[in-house]
Amino acid sequence: MLRRPSRRRLLGAAALATTLLAGCGFQLRRPPELAWKRIFLSGFSEDSALADELRRQLRASPGVTVADTPADADLIVESLQDSSEHLVAATTSTSQISEMTLRARLRFRVRTPAGRELIVPTELAQTRDMSYSERSALAKQHEAALLFRSMHADLAMQVLRRLAALEPS
Repeated sequence: MLRRPSRRRLLGAAALATTLLAGCGFQLRRPPELAWKRIFLSGFSEDSALADELRRQLRASPGVTVADTPADADLIVESLQDSSEHLVAATTSTSQISEMTLRARLRFRVRTPAGRELIVPTELAQTRDMSYSERSALAKQHEAALLFRSMHADLAMQVLRRLAALEPS
């Protein structure tokens, strides 16, 4: 006959697991600490999903605010190109789309309000492939939106890591 583990043993095992995780240095991922506290985003279109994600991640960083004007900012992140595109990667013999490639690109530079360039023009890109079917076009459109949201989050995090590496001089 099998015995069920007692509640006391289960709580002890959970406490042991928590202690072991804390002892190994495990921490949840946090936004990077930025030395610059007021950041202005320039050159993004008003409906840019990437700019929205970048603003969200900047606000999540401790002590960082998104400035309303370049004069109020310590740092200016200037978008030179911000694009998201769908490309047909493969078609069937009947010329129906069977696979698509999604691309998100950001070309940007970082400078001070005085004009000193801290990050030269840099391009970041994300690419995802997805299957496609006309029968499930609405579901595939939703899948593409989720993939673009994921790519924009990745690009915004890459920008934040670059900003975290900058030191004020």
